[in-house]
Amino acid sequence: MKVRFWGTRGSFAKPGPTTVRYGGNTSCVEVVTDAGTRIVIDCGTGGHGLGQAILAEDEPSKGHMLISHTHWDHIQGIPFFAPFFVPGHEWDLYAPQGFGESLRETLAGQMEYTYFPVTPEAFGASVRYHNLGEGRFTIDDVSISTCYLNHPALTLGFRIEADGATVVYSCDHEPHSRGLAGGELAIDGQDLRHAQFLADADLVIHDAQYVAAEYGDKAGWGHSTVEYAVAVARFAGVGKLALTHHDPMRSDDEIDAVVAAVLANIGGKTAMEIFGAAEGMEIELAGKRDALPTPDQPETARLGRSVAGRQLLLLVADDDELAAKIALAVADETIAMLRAKTSDEGLSLIAQHHPNLIIVDDALAGMRGTAFAYAVRALPHEGADNVPIMILGHGPLPATGMECSAVDWLEAPFSVEYARSRIRTWIMRSELRWVRAAKPSDEAERLAALHSLGILDTPPEETFDRFTRIAAALFDVPVALVSLVDSDRQWFKSCFGTNECETPREMSFCAHAVEARQILVVPDTLNDQRFRDNPLVNGGPRIRFYAGVPLILPGGQCIGTFCVIDIRPRDLSETERGLLRDLAKSVEEELVRWAPAPGMGSSGAALAARA
Repeated sequence: MKVRFWGTRGSFAKPGPTTVRYGGNTSCVEVVTDAGTRIVIDCGTGGHGLGQAILAEDEPSKGHMLISHTHWDHIQGIPFFAPFFVPGHEWDLYAPQGFGESLRETLAGQMEYTYFPVTPEAFGASVRYHNLGEGRFTIDDVSISTCYLNHPALTLGFRIEADGATVVYSCDHEPHSRGLAGGELAIDGQDLRHAQFLADADLVIHDAQYVAAEYGDKAGWGHSTVEYAVAVARFAGVGKLALTHHDPMRSDDEIDAVVAAVLANIGGKTAMEIFGAAEGMEIELAGKRDALPTPDQPETARLGRSVAGRQLLLLVADDDELAAKIALAVADETIAMLRAKTSDEGLSLIAQHHPNLIIVDDALAGMRGTAFAYAVRALPHEGADNVPIMILGHGPLPATGMECSAVDWLEAPFSVEYARSRIRTWIMRSELRWVRAAKPSDEAERLAALHSLGILDTPPEETFDRFTRIAAALFDVPVALVSLVDSDRQWFKSCFGTNECETPREMSFCAHAVEARQILVVPDTLNDQRFRDNPLVNGGPRIRFYAGVPLILPGGQCIGTFCVIDIRPRDLSETERGLLRDLAKSVEEELVRWAPAPGMGSSGAALAARA
């Protein structure tokens, strides 16, 4: 996999005699895989040179452009990207989308008549637009994961895996905990989440616009310090770190001095290679893992959608000035805001309205925001345990980190734009992109029966494996499972065709069959609104067909399914459905042998079943 930098400057272009070596063009990076897949990340003014180089190849291009966000310094090259204007070229554009906006109109805003002589209607190439959210999708031989970054606009980072190598692009991004700007504190909370996104990458291209000494006046502007970029990359076990988004006021010599100071400070404490990204720099990454398999056909890169309908935000704050700022942040969004002035009122409104996001002031009279977060998680109604909670802090993140069950800490002072970005991020993260199965009415009894078997987390056994082998051969499918649906996961007692032993319940197809207590057949997941945006469909293992029969104990408790899965769309005839039911009945008989006899505990039942 080859990586080339076409633009490394931040905020605005700064060509001139003092920016010759690192370059004056704004962000643009090209990635080309060994199979020839071309991916362009951001299209700042550096995109002009890349476009000219592509035309010089003298053949129609096919490429994919990932836009991290639509601030001008990351899209200014789009009107000057020559391949867009030439018939025969074919490009797909991907970018995060907010609430109800047209992605095409957003990207084309700078080409309106008032500002630019031509509009996107002049594009002669085939240009397609795709909305992105957080998740995972594939483009030809490339697997791409996305993660929202911390910036005053809805911004995505990209983790690109191909040819056995990994590149992460994280620009623009600011430390969630401002105390980390100096790179000296422990990495926790959302900064830990960010580090996990970078983990073990061969190359990380990271925002490093400031140094720690400059950050005090720049807090809330959405950019990292060099010290933070180095600290988080070291923590994540990164191989190479390219510092980018150079401040437009920083000369080549000054960037040299910044990099030299970092290297001198870190000494021999890390094997990670650290350098300033420069225009024209090329890096070739040799894969150290097996390359990702190429899908039979490219997946639809429809990872994210606009949030549908009006979302509900609950603000719990007795400070009128603070409430006015949050209200202003959502004034132009499709978000309705409820406000509670006391903790009791807030808890009551949560039970009544089930908000998509809760924001609570940590200085709330009578109950600190951290204590309020604990109280929310203890509420008995469904959804209280996972609704996003943002705490408005009046100082750094506490030493206890996020142990208070909140998910984000927004430190004052902050701008309206910054608050809007964080609110958008959490609303988008909580968007229901696929249908989770409801819990059965006998959930408590069902779980008690499952746990009484003592079968969960036991080793594979031939008595179950033979049925999944038979099913895979009989129905000509790559995967067959004995799936047991626990409280928050589905665990596989037998898994033919996959090394996964469990997946989250919220993604589970089997949970739908358990809820319905009847056979579930999904001929094509991409044509089924319940499943088409499920991570198990958009990412690995790319499920296209599913058929599952509920497994029901003699007492009537449905504890899981016997199911078959394919990566191709298909269906089952009535005869085949009958055969799948027959196999499921045999699995049920094996499960009964695990049931404890009177006076025998679950471990005793397990031993008896093996006898």
